[in-house]
Amino acid sequence: MTEKFTTTDSGAPAPSDDTSLTVGPDGPIVLHDHYLIEQMANFNRERIPERQPHAKGGGAFGHFEVTNDVSAYTRAAVFQPGTRTPTLSRFSTVAGERGSPDTWRDPRGFAQRFYTTEGNLDIVGNNTPIFFMRDPMKFQHFIRSQKRLQASNLRDHNMQWDFWSLSPETAHQVTWLMGDRGIPKTWRHMNGYSSHTYSWVNAAGEIFWVKYHFITDQGNDFLTQEEADRLAGTDADHHQRDLFTAIEGGDYPSWTLKVQIMPFEEAKTYRFNPFDLTKVWPHGDYPLIDVGTLTLDRNVTDYHTEIEQAAFAPSNTVPGTGLSPDKMLLARGFSYADAHRARLGVNFKQIPVNRPATQVNAYSKDGALRVDNYTQPVYAPNSFDGPQADPDRAAEVRWHTDGELVRQAYTLREDDDDWGQAGALVRDVMDDDERDRLAANIIGHVSGGVKEPVLSRVFEYWRNVDPDLGRKVEEGVRAKNG
Repeated sequence: MTEKFTTTDSGAPAPSDDTSLTVGPDGPIVLHDHYLIEQMANFNRERIPERQPHAKGGGAFGHFEVTNDVSAYTRAAVFQPGTRTPTLSRFSTVAGERGSPDTWRDPRGFAQRFYTTEGNLDIVGNNTPIFFMRDPMKFQHFIRSQKRLQASNLRDHNMQWDFWSLSPETAHQVTWLMGDRGIPKTWRHMNGYSSHTYSWVNAAGEIFWVKYHFITDQGNDFLTQEEADRLAGTDADHHQRDLFTAIEGGDYPSWTLKVQIMPFEEAKTYRFNPFDLTKVWPHGDYPLIDVGTLTLDRNVTDYHTEIEQAAFAPSNTVPGTGLSPDKMLLARGFSYADAHRARLGVNFKQIPVNRPATQVNAYSKDGALRVDNYTQPVYAPNSFDGPQADPDRAAEVRWHTDGELVRQAYTLREDDDDWGQAGALVRDVMDDDERDRLAANIIGHVSGGVKEPVLSRVFEYWRNVDPDLGRKVEEGVRAKNG
């Protein structure tokens, strides 16, 4: 066994692991004990700001292998038949802080990075196929409503339901959240969705709209509210522990990636707006198409460098993939990368976990913690053999729209309403037991401090989703509240 000796951060031999330099055994500590100062100064700076939101989470490395031919829809190298690509996955809760329990009722983040031969591709979604809103102006307000009260620093159900009941477009997502999938049994036992509509372009330049579905091969499973509450008190890191232990033991979780494809022209006349994040595309209209298998088979070796500093962003697209007119997605195309610049620094893409597998020839320059000099010279155009952009290689997905500048929701279509899909989820997808658990979960949550005038709006909210469910919720809450 090779002896290892402690060093300073500069690589020199460290003088001690346990004692500081003093004037005699009882005297003062001297200022020139540079190693003690290095240790204390590093300790004071070893935490970075947590994510806002999605602060609590974990993940693992793996690979994605294409098992079907979808080249008719995209030219992206990562999705060509037989291609195998290294990946990184991160799973998280949305509202909880870094120390919060894994088993709170909350959507789960489902972020995937593909280290492709054309650059990093990030698909940043959730374990639900929809979200609470369709316009990014409301996102900041929504997250604040799910966090903590200013005065008491306590989470508050009344504040949550005040926002939800004043925002009818939340109904579909809140119905999912209050149902069984609101608390997955483990990260391995939940699906992942892009939620947003993205774009694909094939070798012929044809554009398609696409939704990603990562279907768990372990089977969907959930925790009851009672089980989740117990685990929150006995094993707050239950989901993190489960994933790490499974992979460590060779039980590698996997997901089958399927996509829904909508031809470009059909989006213009489909019965509801296909870019509305509060809606799903019915599988009868756009069936799931197999793409390949995502497998997680390697745990991280250092949580901070490989998970806490992992910086996913939907703006990380590759040739053959792109964004769409989804307003929330377009805003996230800016906000995610900007959040990482604020939290990790402008050169966050030089952190090893964020580095692409491809050579980087960028004209970005300087800034804190820049360690790579990508190219000389540092400007374009130039006369010194600097890199040149090639639009054909980039193959951007370009769609267009026209009209006056407005601040309004999507143009309404035949089936554009806020309650229809939520009601269909309750009546047509859930069975009797699921509906009973949904009602019980809502009653328990609403009984936890929701007051008038919010309470009456909550009852109306659920009557709009489904009259029978609304009646059960009101009767149950009034009985609990006496």
